[in-house]
Amino acid sequence: MTLRESIRDGMRQALTEDDRVFLMGEDVGSYGGAFAVSGNLLEEFGPERIRDAPLAESAFMGAGIGAAINGMRPIVEIMTINFSMLALDQVVNTAATLRYMSGGQLSIPLVVRMATGGGRQMGAQHAHSLEAWYAHVPGIKSLSPATVADGRAMVLAALADPDPVFIFENAILYGIQGEAEEDGQPDVWKAAIRREGGDVTVVTYSASLWKVLDAAEQLAAEGIELEVIDLRSLRPLDMDTVLASLAKTHRAVIVDEGWRTGSIAAEVSAQIMERGFDLLDWPVLRVCSAEIPMPYAKHLEDAALPNVERIVAAVREMEI
Repeated sequence: MTLRESIRDGMRQALTEDDRVFLMGEDVGSYGGAFAVSGNLLEEFGPERIRDAPLAESAFMGAGIGAAINGMRPIVEIMTINFSMLALDQVVNTAATLRYMSGGQLSIPLVVRMATGGGRQMGAQHAHSLEAWYAHVPGIKSLSPATVADGRAMVLAALADPDPVFIFENAILYGIQGEAEEDGQPDVWKAAIRREGGDVTVVTYSASLWKVLDAAEQLAAEGIELEVIDLRSLRPLDMDTVLASLAKTHRAVIVDEGWRTGSIAAEVSAQIMERGFDLLDWPVLRVCSAEIPMPYAKHLEDAALPNVERIVAAVREMEI
């Protein structure tokens, strides 16, 4: 199946097994979702469970928070991460704080899904990778799938969590093919080693994983073996897996589609320096998006995003 179908399958399972689960967002019903993720769920579960919302992100995020407080298990879909800025007050001042401010009396089992990332010529208002903004906030958790199996698993893991969980789905990945495990779901809160190697640890997540794997194939022909780590969870970060790999390779490159300043890559780099400085034989290097609004023109957008050539060049910069 595709990643799109895997996420839908996870939502379908949850909707079938738990009457408290419902999906809410812009065009999730009769249109099937802006990226066709919700498909035919309206026909299967009806308008009470698959609810089209008005173009008012703050309003339906707030409705989702209220439903979660009152015992429901809402899945809120926001069309793109750029539009989620309109709901940041609800996220930062309400969803992330109420358990703490109530002394643990309130639980907010809210799941929020949104498309993120560039590479589709959607311009500067639809194509940024702002996951680090959410990973910065205590009180919410952040996941980002790179594989078909993780799409389904992340939906189910998020719904099982008593606190707000945000899932960032890079839109360029919705059509990728793969298998979604029916049994023995992967532990999406732990980083996954997607390729083993002994020369350089490359840490990444989401769509950049596939660029890193292509770079690893290219460098393997030169005798350089990359160990490729897919973070999966952006908050909490599984730094133990990263540091265990670094103890073997002694070199790290971090690839992140977000802007370099204040990025997930910056946080991973800082934690490596704090917890694994003595393991390093070379400074940590980062490959991130150019610090500009995402261009519309394809050749400029391609140049702004991390790519295989830049990843290969970063690895070659190291003395191996």
